[in-house]
Amino acid sequence: DVRRYAPLTRADAVAALLRETRTVAVVRPPASALDRSPLRPPRGNATEATAAAAATEADKKAFQQQQVREGLELRGWWIQEMLTTPTPLTERMTLFWHNHFVSSQQKVKIARLMYAQNVTLRANALGNFRTLLHAAARDPAMVVYLDSAQNRRGAPNENFAREVMELFTLGEGHYGEQDIREAARAFTGWSIDRESGEFVFRRFLHDPGVKTVFGRSGRFDGDAVLNILLARPETATFLTAKLWREFVSPEPDPVEVERIAKHFRESNYDLKIVLAELLTSDAFYAKENRGVLVKSPVELVVGTLRQLDLDAAGAVPFAVAAASMGQNLMSPPNVKGWPGGETWINTTTLLARKQFLDRLLRADEPAAPAMTAAVPGNEDAMAQNMLRKGGGIPKKAVAPSGLTDVDKMRQQRFLLQAERGIASIHFDSARWIAQFPGASAAERAQAAQRLVLATAPQHAPDYSADSLTFVRGLALDAAYQLK
Repeated sequence: DVRRYAPLTRADAVAALLRETRTVAVVRPPASALDRSPLRPPRGNATEATAAAAATEADKKAFQQQQVREGLELRGWWIQEMLTTPTPLTERMTLFWHNHFVSSQQKVKIARLMYAQNVTLRANALGNFRTLLHAAARDPAMVVYLDSAQNRRGAPNENFAREVMELFTLGEGHYGEQDIREAARAFTGWSIDRESGEFVFRRFLHDPGVKTVFGRSGRFDGDAVLNILLARPETATFLTAKLWREFVSPEPDPVEVERIAKHFRESNYDLKIVLAELLTSDAFYAKENRGVLVKSPVELVVGTLRQLDLDAAGAVPFAVAAASMGQNLMSPPNVKGWPGGETWINTTTLLARKQFLDRLLRADEPAAPAMTAAVPGNEDAMAQNMLRKGGGIPKKAVAPSGLTDVDKMRQQRFLLQAERGIASIHFDSARWIAQFPGASAAERAQAAQRLVLATAPQHAPDYSADSLTFVRGLALDAAYQLK
């Protein structure tokens, strides 16, 4: 990718980058994501209704385990898509919107609804924000997550109305409580079909009366309120500033943000316009903005595998690894998403990052013991043994307090599987270094450093070291955590 874009001007490189983005994934999703069986037994079927009412604790436990399994499959599929896609910016923006239009499987439960939302975000990730906002608002996972199905005439639920203003469009301080109350009335009747999982508008639950939102009055429905929010100048400014923090620096330049936001508004919310402006701006290339952003766990995991040309037999271990560092895909911590930035780094997550990289680039240790060789009950001891050896995922990160012993053992099995997946990768460091230009090994190593590190390393590299030691030194340097 670097070789392809390096000869181009800034404008031409960015234009090519945006032109080549995709709207659909290249990796086939897991079968569970495509399942179209009813989400619950159809009404009116006495036999099935009776069975559902009599569901035992074992049935409920089995359902929970199924959702955990399908959720892991879904996370692994998305990581595999990130590793496979010919257009990484597509997945970067899909992840950005996942952290903007937040939903979590912990509340949504049904993995296929989370998959459907992921499809929607990707389809519109670099399209038009107006289209994306309307699609995300009606998304079934969003309807469940923000309680839209509980919003009905005479008993409005304000959750979605509040978050669509504060988190999705205007930002804090640009709306009043009266606006929220009136907007909530407009969104009444938005729901999902409990059998198909599709969005439905239940007219008999909708409040058709006159509402007043931001000084405008009418018999507004939900779509009309979204259009009112899109007409507010704060929306383009809020989104531009958020994209600035994603791609440029933690502190947006208010003058530049307003200039770019103006063009964004004038384009009727064309996302490629705002991204082109940001990625060709002087601020994006400014020396003072190099290495000032912290890589998210997913960026660290996926970026390392892609940058070092590492082939993974399965992607679930790497989804687990990212979760251990604080970014559990499909399960953001709350409606505000992952705060990002320096909050990615603390004593636990930094240890997880360093151990992951160390394990990934450790060629002289055998892979973790095969699970087929284990006897029942030994998984816990094996996982603990991996931890004592300094394996890639700290126990504290994947086995929070409050879990039962059975749940802890299950999480430790995930840990062991992740360790096996990571340990099975072989990095041909000599071949990787050899691809860089240079008349000597030291010159090729310096070229590799310029690609891998966004800023000067904290510790001076030893350019005379063997290739694996040199690359491990770069990856374990503090500068590698930055972008």
